[in-house]
Amino acid sequence: MFSKACEYAIKATIYIAQQSHQERRVNVKEVSKAVDAPEAFTAKILQQLCRENILESNRGKQGGFIFQVDKQKQIKIYDVVQLIDGDDIFTNCGLGLQKCSSENPCPVHDDFKEVRNGLIAMVQKYSFYDLAQKTESGLAWLK
Repeated sequence: MFSKACEYAIKATIYIAQQSHQERRVNVKEVSKAVDAPEAFTAKILQQLCRENILESNRGKQGGFIFQVDKQKQIKIYDVVQLIDGDDIFTNCGLGLQKCSSENPCPVHDDFKEVRNGLIAMVQKYSFYDLAQKTESGLAWLK
């Protein structure tokens, strides 16, 4: 449902959150390898996440990306989806019709509305801290 860029952004952010729990900064190459994403594409996504003050980045030998734990607890999947893909996935018609609404519904309007509402609830429920904890404990994986 999400764009490739958004999928990579979510996975990269989870990975950086995990590493940040161990006070490790990670570079683009390590992140791209960990989430199985092209390095240049990963770099572009991480820059965008830094510009929006989700991640922090330092250059140099001790540099790399880090995701502060207090921010991990505040930032939800929703925030990254909004940043990368916008809100179209939460508002558009399931069939791509321009004028779909409750007054002028497409054939799957009511069913897709339930799917969309479930998706919104899920992405607003989980913080990146929650997701990092799940992957660290072995309850979930990034690959």
